[in-house]
Amino acid sequence: MPRKQTVILTAVMAVAALALGWILLAVGRAGDEAGPEFPTSKMFDTGELLHLTETLSGDALQGRYMGSPGGIAARGFLHKRFERAGLKPLGETSYEQPFTTVPPPDASENFPKEGANLVGLLPGQTPGEGKMIVVTAHYDHLGIVKDEIYNGADDNASGAAALTAVAKYMADHPPKHDIVFALVDGEEEGFLGSRYLVRSGVIDLSRVALNINFDMVSRSDVDELYVAGTYETPGLKPLVSGIQSEAHVKVLTGHDSPDLGEDDWTMQSDHGAFYEAGIPFLYFGVEDHPDYHKPTDDFDKIPQDFFVRSVETLIMAVEDADQQLDSLDLTITEPA
Repeated sequence: MPRKQTVILTAVMAVAALALGWILLAVGRAGDEAGPEFPTSKMFDTGELLHLTETLSGDALQGRYMGSPGGIAARGFLHKRFERAGLKPLGETSYEQPFTTVPPPDASENFPKEGANLVGLLPGQTPGEGKMIVVTAHYDHLGIVKDEIYNGADDNASGAAALTAVAKYMADHPPKHDIVFALVDGEEEGFLGSRYLVRSGVIDLSRVALNINFDMVSRSDVDELYVAGTYETPGLKPLVSGIQSEAHVKVLTGHDSPDLGEDDWTMQSDHGAFYEAGIPFLYFGVEDHPDYHKPTDDFDKIPQDFFVRSVETLIMAVEDADQQLDSLDLTITEPA
């Protein structure tokens, strides 16, 4: 969540390749094997979830900055999870959707930027027809700032790992509607990946009825997970009410009113790119904690039991949204 030529080219590419190789060597088999002690769930492999989150937020990936070797390595681990879930690739040749951004009017010298989304489709009962849900989470973070690694365990290794768990569950429990799962890059730079996804034509926006976004879903000392989006789309309230009644954590609504100033999350993560395009959203996330956007946002700060129950709740949310999609009034009353 943000609040913020040939020889030369060959040399640069060689350095990047060496850096990526070092990262993969340092990680080793990370992301493939789970540790022996973790909370359990009947809905998904919790060991896989926790180990993937730990891998993504480890020092070896150096904060997963957009386009960095660490970000590329993270994408590789996540690519494996899309394959395991059996998602249909929506990139030109794979799940990857590379993009190069152009500088916005107020850009720094750091533009243009290159990144890549991972986009996969889980077909519904009538593939290519009817309404569609897009589930998103960003996998990038802040990288290295003043020689300190910002690992971004909660922000947003947690949401990226959670999305893979939800995708696997839904693949094992086939949905009524097509569901696109998108792990997007460049969120910390202003939703660059999600904005590119929305504008790219890879998905038919006329079919997208709802975006469900995960960003910071693993840390709460008071067992609370917020869902924003019902202020803009009141017709989502019955769906959210049902989720609240069955959730394994305390699900609260809010953080979506313009009266809240900085506490209005409507344009503070990737769901904002969909909202800009007139698409309703539900954004799940926790409130800021003391390690938000700090080098101390590490895996060992995550309360694993809450994280597991939070992901169970996210699974319920996506499953319920799929089942109820045709009956929901998805009129946006507060346009962007």
